[in-house]
Amino acid sequence: MTRDTESMPPADRLLRLPEVLTKVPVGRASWWKGVKDGRYPAAVKLGPRTSAWRASDIDKLIASL
Repeated sequence: MTRDTESMPPADRLLRLPEVLTKVPVGRASWWKGVKDGRYPAAVKLGPRTSAWRASDIDKLIASL
C-alpha cells in the first residue's frame, strides 16, 4: 500500500500550498498570516520544510466564507 495522496479519498487528501491558493484566492504571505492568526486551518507538518493541509479542512473553510 502506498501513501500517495492520489490513493486517498478526496476529503482526506493533503494539499500543498500552491493547490490551496488556487482554491482560496489570497497571497502566500496573507495565507500564512491567516494561519498564524487562526483564520485559516493549521498545516500538517510533513517534514522540517514541508507543510500540507487536509482537503476537508480547506473545503470547510470555503463553505464558511
